[in-house]
Amino acid sequence: MNDTDSISVLIAGDYCPHYRVSELIEKDKAVSIFSDIQEIVTKSDISIVNFECSVEAPNSTKITKHGESIKCSEKSVELLRKVGFNIVTLANNHFYDYGDSGVKKTLDCLRDNEIDYVGGGEILFEASKVLYKKVKGKIFAFINCCENEFSIATHTHGGSNPLNPIKQFYDIQEARKNADIVIMIIHGGHEHYQYPSLRMKETYRFFVDAGADAVVNGHQHCYSGYEVYKGKPIFYGIGNFCFDWEVSDLKPWHLGYMVELNIDTKKQLSFDLHPYIQCYKTPSVNLLDAEQLRDFKAKIQAINTVIADDQELLKEFISMANKQTRFYAVDFEPYNNRLFRALYTRHLLPSLVGHKKRLHVYNHLICESHYDILLNVLKSKL
Repeated sequence: MNDTDSISVLIAGDYCPHYRVSELIEKDKAVSIFSDIQEIVTKSDISIVNFECSVEAPNSTKITKHGESIKCSEKSVELLRKVGFNIVTLANNHFYDYGDSGVKKTLDCLRDNEIDYVGGGEILFEASKVLYKKVKGKIFAFINCCENEFSIATHTHGGSNPLNPIKQFYDIQEARKNADIVIMIIHGGHEHYQYPSLRMKETYRFFVDAGADAVVNGHQHCYSGYEVYKGKPIFYGIGNFCFDWEVSDLKPWHLGYMVELNIDTKKQLSFDLHPYIQCYKTPSVNLLDAEQLRDFKAKIQAINTVIADDQELLKEFISMANKQTRFYAVDFEPYNNRLFRALYTRHLLPSLVGHKKRLHVYNHLICESHYDILLNVLKSKL
């Protein structure tokens, strides 16, 4: 634990026990994965990690969704307790991958291992609750939400707490009345892209304006930068924490950092970063050596410089979006066969959507009222 004069809160990114990590977990040899960073986890008064999957339940089946469905065994939860984490965030795009049975099994496992959770539940009311923790006489409030994908809880089924700035504004207002420190943890952003969008920057700054003392974001499978806005830190992407995948070359996928927030007796907040390489050549999470740390600091400073300049941030976003155009446009084309889709994205087949239809789709997407109806129609057909 930390010294008596201050309180430390450690926040780590996406934990998804997959591939080699999963094999070690089932053999009860997985604690060694975290030996290099375990002291940092255990000495913190509060240690948080994002649980990016669902615990497998008997007879559970994956939901209908776009993208991967990820599950793990009960031992994956037990490992977090052994390493020293005492809170997990559940607002992410994989928590509801195996439906209500997966949600219930995950929550039961967390309770059995005496790990608190926030951002997920068996109904929306539970998923959207603020988590309060009292440490050394100070009360901390944690609010966790994620961008809207297939994992979102409703009034009739479980899942994750959706990003809704209006709802989060009132949550922050409630938390400010009941807590000394309010921390927002969000799951969002563009995958494999090391910058926030202007929308993210505006929204996360709004949460600080509403009363949050710190905002921490994850999800992109790569780290991003940070800024200090009105004296409060905003971290726009902390990367994967332990997410093994069959990626051979060293890429941003393998790099991330834990955020350590330190609160003194006057409730002043400072922070430290703990950067690492995860699941590269070995299934482990290792702190950077001196040379790697110099490279990391230079890179994150360059990212921070872009984040500070809205024009440069917009240029980066437009460049990224332009590269993705064909991959998004194909979803509006009548190409369902994998071969035809591949040919279309490689410019070997023409577009079959005319200008008039593009305008029609565009109007549905930019108008909030049309967008609400469009989502309902699509959901009913799923």
